[in-house]
Amino acid sequence: MVKRVIAGATVTAAAVAAMGAAGAPARAAAVRVVHPGESIQAAVDAAAPGDTVLVLPGTYRGSVRIGTPDLTLRGTGAGSTVLAPPTAGTDPHSAAGADQPATAGAQTGAAACAAAGDGLCVTGASGVRVESLAVTGFAKYGLWATAADRLTVDHVRADRNGQYGIGQEKSVRSRFTGNEASGNGEAGLFVANTVSEEGGATDTQGTEIRGNRLTGNHMGLVVRRLRDVTVDGNTMNGNCAGVFLVGDENTPRAGEMTLTGNTVDANNAYCPATARLPYVQGAGVVLTGVENTVLDGNEINGNVGDSPLSGGVVLFPSFTGKPDSGNTVRNNTVLRNGPADLADRDHGTGNTFTANTCQVSLPVGRC
Repeated sequence: MVKRVIAGATVTAAAVAAMGAAGAPARAAAVRVVHPGESIQAAVDAAAPGDTVLVLPGTYRGSVRIGTPDLTLRGTGAGSTVLAPPTAGTDPHSAAGADQPATAGAQTGAAACAAAGDGLCVTGASGVRVESLAVTGFAKYGLWATAADRLTVDHVRADRNGQYGIGQEKSVRSRFTGNEASGNGEAGLFVANTVSEEGGATDTQGTEIRGNRLTGNHMGLVVRRLRDVTVDGNTMNGNCAGVFLVGDENTPRAGEMTLTGNTVDANNAYCPATARLPYVQGAGVVLTGVENTVLDGNEINGNVGDSPLSGGVVLFPSFTGKPDSGNTVRNNTVLRNGPADLADRDHGTGNTFTANTCQVSLPVGRC
């Protein structure tokens, strides 16, 4: 009897301990505040999944790399929290210099981001949020993400970066909302399967590009070799081209995209020819080598030029000669574009033009 009681007591104590462990409260998410003169990277390195790094108003110089999942990096507004390159002659290890990480391992990551010419890098992490800050003046990307899942970039301003304002590759389920990108050397916003390899289009599993303003860049928005992308309620003006949807001969093909409610006006800047592109001017929305994509309810007006890519909505063969197919252009207002509002320079199969408000098409009969 005594033995059974003791055994029972032992079991009960173990059960209680187990229940206590199971019922222990989860770690509370922390908010790590960065003041001017302090290191954003040090706060990012110290953060755990679920934490927020809150960056107070100021200009913080140097590159920052995020690899922690479910981390939020939040400024106090794109007009007050600014990430910029180090000034010439600044000691990168000083508080006023490049944003140095706290550990040698993290330093390698941030140093690689800086060496690539990028401002803010998100690498291999899921659930990262970047909000309410500016990235400006970096040699390549203002914000760059690779191998990210469920990345959210919200109310970020990316200005005057050498190539791209905001970009990503090899990533899925991303959301780009309410951002502004202007004066960038290539695209204001660039999303791709991969930037350095050939291959078929990536299924993004529902990447969303909503409510962004992309002005005065080479291209406003470039979507390259992707599938399942929604582009809704964005404004693109003053670029050489508003939107480029790019595919090629690889499989799976780029496509299954939806563009709705966008304003694509007066993208009449001049960009000279490159190794892959003729000169670009006056291009509204260009589809090149994509399939099964819908343009519905967009305002595409006043895009005028003499480039082969000029016009309101332009269908053009990919630069490997692959035609567009199965695309739907309907219910759009497409006016005052030149040389045509709707320019089908591709003649691929299954492309349809219905119920658009337009005046001139090439060939005739598309309006």
